[in-house]
Amino acid sequence: MEIESARIRGFQPGDLDDLYRICLQTADNGQDGTAVFRDPRLPGDVYAAPYAMFEPSLALVAEDAAGVGGYIVAAFDSLAFDRRLEHDWWPMLRARYPEPPPEVALELSAPERYALHDVHHPWATDPELARRYPSHLHINLLPRLQGRGFGCQLIAALISSLRSQGSTGVHLLVGRANLRAAGFYRHIGFAELPGTAVRIFAMMLQP
Repeated sequence: MEIESARIRGFQPGDLDDLYRICLQTADNGQDGTAVFRDPRLPGDVYAAPYAMFEPSLALVAEDAAGVGGYIVAAFDSLAFDRRLEHDWWPMLRARYPEPPPEVALELSAPERYALHDVHHPWATDPELARRYPSHLHINLLPRLQGRGFGCQLIAALISSLRSQGSTGVHLLVGRANLRAAGFYRHIGFAELPGTAVRIFAMMLQP
């Protein structure tokens, strides 16, 4: 049976709900997180929507006959993006998702606990990391599009855009339990940075 292809195209405002859906369905270390989030919009609110809304020129989707099944989003200047989130995004989410007390947080799934922590105590980009790799990205593909080269196509298209805009490097964070993703990034040329508290992969984009 012939496997249908997918096309890579720029993000459109009507794709936003698809980003939320895909983010949820990959939110448990790459697996479906539907069962582990009480609010299905939380992962998308943290890891996808602000990128698509604030930097739509760096958002791309992979679409096949079944619809949008993957996306990549990025921030060109991570430090500036952190500041914009603190001013224009996190206050709204902190009102929507109150920080749970410690005894309640312990009862939550790890992915939900991490997402809520990121809302109230966001990870701040290290200035030295940003000096070498100022941009960062998030990418997610549903299983039907995995292993077929679409992740490579999304990253290649994004890197082309970042280079054309003058970025000198890009980085991303990977969950320590997501071994498949770590292998994928190594395969396409990202290097894991040593000595970091979180698992970071990075790539230089300019000579």
